[in-house]
Amino acid sequence: MSATRNPRSSSRATGAVPRSPWGWAVGGALVGLLPALVVFAPAQWLAQGLARATGGQLLLSEARGTVWNGSAQLVLTGGTASQDRTALPERLQWTLRPTLTGAHAQIQASCCTVQPLQARLALGFSQLRVAVGDGQSRWPAALLSGLGTPWNTLQPQGQLVLQTQGLQAAWQAGRMVLEGKIQLDALDMSSRLSTLRPMGSYRLAVQGGEVPILTLSTLGGHLQLSGTGQWVGQRLRFAGEASAAPDREAALTNLLNIIGRRNGARSLINVG
Repeated sequence: MSATRNPRSSSRATGAVPRSPWGWAVGGALVGLLPALVVFAPAQWLAQGLARATGGQLLLSEARGTVWNGSAQLVLTGGTASQDRTALPERLQWTLRPTLTGAHAQIQASCCTVQPLQARLALGFSQLRVAVGDGQSRWPAALLSGLGTPWNTLQPQGQLVLQTQGLQAAWQAGRMVLEGKIQLDALDMSSRLSTLRPMGSYRLAVQGGEVPILTLSTLGGHLQLSGTGQWVGQRLRFAGEASAAPDREAALTNLLNIIGRRNGARSLINVG
């Protein structure tokens, strides 16, 4: 007569570990919770990531919604230890949609964007690429005061018109490669350091390539600005100068002293 087998002995022999109903319940809950966390990830997570990535200079304050569809008050600061900060007058809205290779982002603010700004993020092996759609936006120059020195001293006023064309940036092994063009027009600018209202209008252009080139020129006005620069590795080297129209030197003296090193009627600007 054959002996009856003990179920416990059989379980030990085969190495199987029976799972309790509670174990199955917890596992099922986790499987269901993870997609919900991804879909409903709070906008505050995006705000925290942006603050860390920019050293606290770019903040999404009072973030609402989710990572994928939210809004916040855009704030510029001088960094984590700075007391300087300025906020965009209207809330910023964004949508973020995952793609097979990364994500597609859309950003808009009723004060500053006629059409939403578009960008595509692509992740590769140890590489991040961002492609910005061609477009134009207009921002208050007073926003720059939040970045601290020297903007908090200059207290600029005016309009900043930003245009992008074929703009792409890629980061790999700690190195950025820039393609396309960025143009920033600073229109009808003024400063608390001068009584002239406005002082002038200016253009800052960046042309991508193996060595990105930066040029500064004057579109018109009493304060004349010019200069050129280029990125060597990750470092910008720029040389320029500022001067006043002959009949406006007295009104612009304080500003010229702040902008750069005085050399007679000119103020020399050197970065890097």
